Amino acid sequence: MKKSTRTYQAKPGEVERRWHIVDAEGKTLGRLATEVALILRGKRKPEFTPHVDAGDFVVVINAGKIHLTGSKPDRKIYFTHSMWPGGWKKIKAGEMLAKNPSRMLRLAVRGMLPKNRLSDKLITKLKIYSGSDHPHGAQKATPLEV
Repeated sequence: MKKSTRTYQAKPGEVERRWHIVDAEGKTLGRLATEVALILRGKRKPEFTPHVDAGDFVVVINAGKIHLTGSKPDRKIYFTHSMWPGGWKKIKAGEMLAKNPSRMLRLAVRGMLPKNRLSDKLITKLKIYSGSDHPHGAQKATPLEV
């Protein structure tokens, strides 16, 4: 008789969620974003299932102290459009890092998540703060070295 082995599929109710805290001070933007995206997705867990949200919560502090390599502060440009004629707006990465560093990190992480409805759920588990203060002390987040 043939023995059948079945692949484990995680169910949304069975997933155990943990909280991680990451200090972004001095970290490179892209390298930090890849690690955060892996944790949000749950790829470091043995019960990872591609179509189920099996990831953990991530709190990023000191986002204003992220490091950009090379000439990216002057040459990398972020574009937005208001959907009106002539509504293009552009901002350099150095200016965005000074004005709104949490948006820059959120865009980098979002670009590394899958392009489907699951990414909308995953990105809500990312909490970014420019300084070292955050309101998630009650969750007892474990420090994560990236």
